[in-house]
Amino acid sequence: MPGLQKLIPYLALSTLAFGACDLGKIAVGTTSKVLDRGKYASKQEPDYDFAAAALPASLKTVESFHMTDPSNQRLTNILAEGFCQYTSGFIEDEWEVAVFAKDFEAAEYLSNRASKNFMRCMGYGLHILGKKWQKAILGSVKDVEKRLARTGFGKRDALLWTGVGLAGSINHNKGNPAMLAQVEKAKAIIERVIVLDTKHKQKDKAKAGFAHIVRAMLYLALPKLYGGDPEAGKAEFDTAIQITENKFLLAKVLVARKYAVATQDKELFRKTLIEVLRTDPAIWPAQRLANEIAHRRAKRYLKHEKEFF
Repeated sequence: MPGLQKLIPYLALSTLAFGACDLGKIAVGTTSKVLDRGKYASKQEPDYDFAAAALPASLKTVESFHMTDPSNQRLTNILAEGFCQYTSGFIEDEWEVAVFAKDFEAAEYLSNRASKNFMRCMGYGLHILGKKWQKAILGSVKDVEKRLARTGFGKRDALLWTGVGLAGSINHNKGNPAMLAQVEKAKAIIERVIVLDTKHKQKDKAKAGFAHIVRAMLYLALPKLYGGDPEAGKAEFDTAIQITENKFLLAKVLVARKYAVATQDKELFRKTLIEVLRTDPAIWPAQRLANEIAHRRAKRYLKHEKEFF
């Protein structure tokens, strides 16, 4: 069969080329697509305890794939988002419980865990942004602003999780002047995310709203005497609530916990939390878990109302 004989050299070369490929990376590339689609399953989870138990193992599995192919941006995005959301949704929840229980040893331990895992989230964000960003974040605010001006919408998510990770770690290290000095960097990063969302007409309402929530938290991170701005924070919360069509209940809970407490508005505090508890968490199926967390915290804050006012 002359035709087949002519093809044999090409088949041999193809076999050698395929053998030279990293089969692990090929497998990871295929798996990463499945994991990226599947990450929405956890956001729709209605059982808080189930999600709390499942997420750490899921993140370690993704990390094992990431070690095989660190260049796979899809996996790195999953890790950045996953560590930030696991930390804010679960580790910080345990930390709050310990604080209210006045279990100071547990509270300190959990605060350290939260700080480390927020930095882990930030690290994955910086991994995507690249070496120049990794250098800039250690420099001045101007160094960060220069990098921000050169960072486009394609790196929007990496920017967001870098900013969230930094802001979260700052929140757990307010007694450290070196960490408090990083607030302006976190603000600049989140502001750039919002600019990019506006310019490119962000279609994902959850993503767009979350950026404004983070910005609000940064305005409320410090007392007014030290540069905080409660009213600006409230305006950002209101924007997030509007963008998410009144369905993202965690934004409302934060209005009560952060703004109402900061301004000592007891009426707003109670009204907002009761409104949250009267709203079915399933009002936004794609963000069911976040809404379940909102219900959990609304109940806790109402129970401890006397400690806030």
